[in-house]
Amino acid sequence: MSQPVLSAVVPVLNEAGNIDRLLAELAHALAPLKDFEIVYVNDGSTDGTANALAVARARLPQLRVLSHRETRGQSAAIMSGVRAARAEWIVTLDGDGQNDPADIALLLRTCEAELKRLGDPDAVLMICGRRANRRDSLSKRLSSRMAASARSALLGDRTPDTGCSLKLFRRRDFLALPQFDHMHRFLTALARRADGRVVSVDVNHRPRASGKSNYGVFDRLWVGIVDLFGVMWLMRRAPKTELGKESGTERS
Repeated sequence: MSQPVLSAVVPVLNEAGNIDRLLAELAHALAPLKDFEIVYVNDGSTDGTANALAVARARLPQLRVLSHRETRGQSAAIMSGVRAARAEWIVTLDGDGQNDPADIALLLRTCEAELKRLGDPDAVLMICGRRANRRDSLSKRLSSRMAASARSALLGDRTPDTGCSLKLFRRRDFLALPQFDHMHRFLTALARRADGRVVSVDVNHRPRASGKSNYGVFDRLWVGIVDLFGVMWLMRRAPKTELGKESGTERS
């Protein structure tokens, strides 16, 4: 099998009603790349997600499906997908259809331009979506804002929307990051810790078409509070390097 240009990693938990639509949009958005793969990670779903993915797999050869026997969480699902991915570059997005696959082209163009600007094809780089007009409930927006404010104040990651799942990065760079539960909430801070460059671009955000969110109002703030202080510890103990100076680029 040839190595794909890009691997799209999609973690899902009880998203049976969103499988077909999102897969069709992903296949259309990635078609210009010619060689791509879509890696779905079924994180212990108890609805018809597994069956929907099995049916889709029969008609879409680019689709690969991994399954957790029990729910392990979004970070674990992303880790499983990235480890199994075969492309150098990974794009992640939610399985609820709120991220627009059409925006993947924008992330790729931004990545190409940024690598050219940096003058370093091996630079650690993460391109993040910024949901300019969020289509979520008021409670979800408020809880996300509270969590984002806490992360920004304590970690100084300088990223306007850390909660947007639409992200583009190298597989090897992701695998070099510290791995822990809920790490997906801190990817931008961890990338900066690795002397990486993080760039945000405005992307589309859509209302959920089917199903419901697996997170409550205060989960984004309180569930990860221990991890937040753990990441603070990691940030303060990051190895001091001169990579940016040696390459003539700025990565902060």
